[in-house]
Amino acid sequence: MAKKDIWIVKLGSSLLLHQEDRLNEKFLDSLAQQLVTVRQAGKQIILVSSGSVAIGKHKLGINTKALDLLELQASAAVGQSDLMGSYSRILGKYDIIAAQLLLTHYDFQRRKSYLNTRTCLGKLLELNCLPIINENDTLMDEEVCFGDNDTLAAMTANLISASLLVILTDIDGVYTANPRDDKQAKLIDEINADDKSLDNIATGEGSGLGRGGMLSKIKAARLAAQSGATTIIANGNQQGVLTMLLDGKNPGSKLTSERVPSLARKRWLAGQLRPLGKLCLDTGAIQALQNRGVSLLPVGVTSVSGSFDRGDPVSCCDEKGVEMARGLVNYSSNECHKIKRLPSEKIGSVLGYEYEPELIHRDNLALL
Repeated sequence: MAKKDIWIVKLGSSLLLHQEDRLNEKFLDSLAQQLVTVRQAGKQIILVSSGSVAIGKHKLGINTKALDLLELQASAAVGQSDLMGSYSRILGKYDIIAAQLLLTHYDFQRRKSYLNTRTCLGKLLELNCLPIINENDTLMDEEVCFGDNDTLAAMTANLISASLLVILTDIDGVYTANPRDDKQAKLIDEINADDKSLDNIATGEGSGLGRGGMLSKIKAARLAAQSGATTIIANGNQQGVLTMLLDGKNPGSKLTSERVPSLARKRWLAGQLRPLGKLCLDTGAIQALQNRGVSLLPVGVTSVSGSFDRGDPVSCCDEKGVEMARGLVNYSSNECHKIKRLPSEKIGSVLGYEYEPELIHRDNLALL
């Protein structure tokens, strides 16, 4: 995919909905007008939109705050059609064609699905459509889900090689403390996404309408930074919040990245895959991977955990359990147990066959 100036704009439920879970069409109309200006300036936009569950819950008359899985799935099924209908109607007034994509974690985890999703998004942008992405909550698996649309937006930024991730919420940005609790809290204008001080100031609580708090937004910024994207966290209720960015203004907090953008495959390995197992490595193996960029050999593996098959994604950790790499493994968990700590030339004699001399080839390995 040719390098374009692509913005991912994530909209939280607190912006899209009134407190009574009705769609805020005034906000959507203002957003549509801004999108026209931004697109005319040559930017390509992908929206990541929450709201379907809250809309569906209201329409179905479900009054409980905490939904069980089946209630969540049903609410999403009902609410998503209303949400997209409103998007299509309001954006259509400004000659913007809306396109819906409902994604699950599996669409990012499987290499073929990952590429298909990336190609589809590229084609929609080429056709001047506005892709609108949401998690497919109707097919949601509690064990394999994004957890919030902040993460989904960041993974989309990595997927499509976006230059900017804009997370619009109902607060002004990242503060030195929670502004709802601390009157002395100050807005952070700009900071590196990997700055450790962010760990101490983020809270995990959302507004009550959505699932993501400030902690999830900071984690999303760090994930987006893996592909070199800058993240803006800002109050979406500001007049012209997106057009301010066109003018070079910072409408909230800017979380920057100093990382060199990863290759597409390495980005997929590091950011999109959910590891199915873990390999613990000795110091020599870790140094070889980090300093020489070599493949991972079985002799450097001290322990194996989890259940996985050949070709599955696994996590590589040091002896303290700190993850330092991810990759696609050439042998199953049962096979890895048998050949760990062994030189590669003994794989065949122990297993009776040999797929590859390495557990993870360097082309299928991404350092974190």
